[in-house]
Amino acid sequence: MTTTNITRRGMLAAGAVAALGGRRVWGAEPLAVTNPRATDGDQRHEPEWQERLSISVGQRDGDLVGDSDRVVQAACDYVARAGGGTVRLLPGNYIFRNAVHLPSGIRLVGSGAESVISKIASQTVPLAADSDWYDQEITLEQGGDFRVGDGIALQTTNPHNGGTDVIKCTLVARNGHRFKLSDGIRKNLWLTGKPTCSSLFPLLTSEYTSDVVIENLTLDGNAANNANFNGNYGGAIFLQDCNRYTIRGVEARNYNGDGISFQICHDVVVEDCHSHDNNDLGVHPGSGSQRPVIRNCRLERNNIGVFWCWGVKYGLGEGNTVDANRSYGMSIGHNDTDNVIRDNEITRSGKVGILFRDEARGEDFWANRNRIEANRIVDSGGEDGIGIDVQGATKDVVIAGNEVRETRGPKQRTGIRISAAAKRITLDENSITGFATPVEDGRV
Repeated sequence: MTTTNITRRGMLAAGAVAALGGRRVWGAEPLAVTNPRATDGDQRHEPEWQERLSISVGQRDGDLVGDSDRVVQAACDYVARAGGGTVRLLPGNYIFRNAVHLPSGIRLVGSGAESVISKIASQTVPLAADSDWYDQEITLEQGGDFRVGDGIALQTTNPHNGGTDVIKCTLVARNGHRFKLSDGIRKNLWLTGKPTCSSLFPLLTSEYTSDVVIENLTLDGNAANNANFNGNYGGAIFLQDCNRYTIRGVEARNYNGDGISFQICHDVVVEDCHSHDNNDLGVHPGSGSQRPVIRNCRLERNNIGVFWCWGVKYGLGEGNTVDANRSYGMSIGHNDTDNVIRDNEITRSGKVGILFRDEARGEDFWANRNRIEANRIVDSGGEDGIGIDVQGATKDVVIAGNEVRETRGPKQRTGIRISAAAKRITLDENSITGFATPVEDGRV
């Protein structure tokens, strides 16, 4: 008599053999790639090359010489055409008349405070003739100082819904006050909407690209001489529909708009950056952006330090110094879920240290399932300031291990305020001191 011991693993293996017509399979996982080769079209596995193509740009020395957006753009395009590599911006002041559009697979690296990119003063001129959505040209009331090659923003009131339409493009040809555009406008620039042309653009920008590093640069937006440009369209850095960007060691300052803004961009890392004295947002992880990381940055004297826009999920804000922002240190709201905000120093915010916005636009658009952990939130707002303000029907939020402190006297100040409509807000081991009302819980 023969006895056979059949384990559960053996039964599963037998089932797999049966499912494959009697053929046995030894292992369910593919073999790991340990010695990659450069293979055409394979963007996942690449050897670690000791040397890649590198092009330098300088005002007196370098592979390319100049101080404009054109020379930097030429270097980026050259490197990208060769399959990727590094563009090195040597020390100097570079004045742009248009944004540099970053291609995929490059690294743009400067010399820190010695490599400064700025922009010309903006001007705004009304249009003198109607342009329809299929046109590729505009006519200005006066030529101003607009030149072929300039980056511009066309803005008008939408004739159908009353909103503002914004079109970004480049002037590519002219006859007097009549300019050809780099793209068809796909909007109606009718004189009834009072359309204008402005020399407004990001300093660095990109759309539908990936795997880019921006490192050790200083970006100055010349805010004193520029009109405001909405952060959904511009910023010192503005990205749209991009993936896997790293922005490291960048100083973004004095932009009349956002310092760093990225919209529907995934796996963006902003680390060791200094975004300050911008008129709107320090860092703007924009609508739909997944898994952003904002780490070890200094975000100072903006309107808002970090603005988590609509539908930003699985992000991390960690180890940042967020000081003296005029409205909020951090603001999180419309469908921004499953994010972690931890170990940040948020001080001297003009209104609130961390704001959970009231997003009454639908059934469940609040900033749910977020964690606020081990932050130090000090001296928020005026005499009625609030350290952490949880508004609307926000739910399933953990606020744990934070130090919320007021050093200027209690006045009418509140440490943590929770809306009556909020649900399942967990407070755990927070230190709240110096307030007239440590916790105001509207649910109680």
